[in-house]
Amino acid sequence: MALDGAFLSQLKYEIESAALESRVDRIHQPSREELVIALRWRGGGAKLLLSAGANSPRIHFTEVAIENPKQPPMFCMLLRKHLGNAKLVAVRQIGLDRILHLDFESVNEMGDLVTLTLAVEIMGRHSNIILIGPDGRVIDAIKRIDDEMSSVRQILPGMTYVLPPAQDKLVLTDCEPEQVLERLRAGRAVELSKGLMEALMGVSPILCRELAHYAARGRELLATELDGDAADRLAFRLRGLIETLRTHTGEPTMVSEPNGRPRDFSFIDIHQYGHLMVTRRCGSYSELLDRFYSERDGMERMKVRSHDLLRLLANNSDRVARKLAAQREELKECANRERFKIQGDLINANIYRLEKGMTYFDAENFYEEGSPTVRIPLDPQYPPAKNAQRYYAEYRKADTAEKMLHTLIAQGEEEALYLDSVFDSLARATTEAELAAIREELAAGGYIKNYKARNKKPEKVAPHRYRSSDGFTILSGRNNVQNDQLTLRQARGGDIWLHTQKIPGSHTIVFTEGRPVPDRTMTEAAIIAAWNSRARDSAQVAVDYTPARNVKKPRGAKPGMVVYDPYQTAYVTPDKELVERLEEH
Repeated sequence: MALDGAFLSQLKYEIESAALESRVDRIHQPSREELVIALRWRGGGAKLLLSAGANSPRIHFTEVAIENPKQPPMFCMLLRKHLGNAKLVAVRQIGLDRILHLDFESVNEMGDLVTLTLAVEIMGRHSNIILIGPDGRVIDAIKRIDDEMSSVRQILPGMTYVLPPAQDKLVLTDCEPEQVLERLRAGRAVELSKGLMEALMGVSPILCRELAHYAARGRELLATELDGDAADRLAFRLRGLIETLRTHTGEPTMVSEPNGRPRDFSFIDIHQYGHLMVTRRCGSYSELLDRFYSERDGMERMKVRSHDLLRLLANNSDRVARKLAAQREELKECANRERFKIQGDLINANIYRLEKGMTYFDAENFYEEGSPTVRIPLDPQYPPAKNAQRYYAEYRKADTAEKMLHTLIAQGEEEALYLDSVFDSLARATTEAELAAIREELAAGGYIKNYKARNKKPEKVAPHRYRSSDGFTILSGRNNVQNDQLTLRQARGGDIWLHTQKIPGSHTIVFTEGRPVPDRTMTEAAIIAAWNSRARDSAQVAVDYTPARNVKKPRGAKPGMVVYDPYQTAYVTPDKELVERLEEH
């Protein structure tokens, strides 16, 4: 994943087309490595996001609401001083380098019109945002780089701004396909995709893999072995790519995993992953980056915030699993309890032959065919009758334990299913309010102690709400407590209840309002139930459905745990686009 120079050239054109001659309205610095510049122009405006973060360097228009600190950082104050009400007069990129220069016309303290440049360097951990004066000297940077941090290039106030060292690579917009082929054949004997990375400036791994995939038809090929049909195919693909770059006719494309997690992006259609990934088009490059980073960062942020809950659930799941394993092992031992009763009976049957002090005796086991001889251990400190009573006691103990173990194992299995369902709710949580609701649920169940004493009552979270193509309201719970609320309180007897079969997921209700439910709505509701479950990445999911009157909650059952009968089963494929289209916000 990288915002390469080729992609940046398409972004440059988009920013240039929309915002040239616009004026700076406001400047904010929401975090240490991010800037938001609000631009206004006749009839409109937009927020331009600039990031120098090592894992997400970028520049694009954004519609995401970002919270700003109460006290603006020093660099933000400096930009407000120099760029307040400045006019954006040019957007420049040298070749396909990953640096964009934004030129602003501003009035200095003397009243003179000067041009200041904001250099946005998108280079991984070396990314930076630098304000350059009209004399070419650095005014300041969002990251100051001294000689201890880099011996090659320092970025400090007062120093002359110097571009990073140039690389001996071809620029696609300034060359022809034949030059690329010649450079590849003369280079190292590496995979074709790596050879393209070494030969071309401003291209990301995904773009090079796509070119190599097209040229070699998916097989492995060394750059030095490029000839014949593969060379012709690569030249053809390069020619089309060069034309796309020159005419700015790329297609903003996002690559996502089947579960919706953003994986990569490009300005051309991507085919190298086949059916393993999902590609989708966006309306603009800014929309693509806005969606990509907000979804990715949102997932990462939720992962961090839910870490304590994940650890708590994992520990409790391990505890329940260990207890169940020990109880099942003990239950196996109880299955042999009859031998204790038989040993007691045999002692009583032969008591006239036994004396205190014996350590064992051999008796004929008349309980088995042929009466085989069996050796029965005895405790020499007890008389024979007492030894018999001890065996009967062991039998009663095992018999009682077996009955209790069946109950305990059933309770343990129910707790394991419950914890699994909380895991599923946590995995699908997208907001802090949903996490708070899960914490409240676990506190009510005794898994988190003193939660209410230390925390305010969490904000109420509404269930997912959908409108079917036929106009029916469909609700799907976000957690177990909400599932109980939907199924046992809100749903009426004639409403339709759906849930994935033997898989943790949300209770989904189709509110019929006394009307017959069309097949199309039932299919959509089943897809919603499958999507809001652990099976959302599966190709075929079994979803049980039944009138809500058939769903009951056993006495003392955990939140979200219900039984239902009779029922029917539908088989559907989860569809994220359909679910997003039907959801009401």
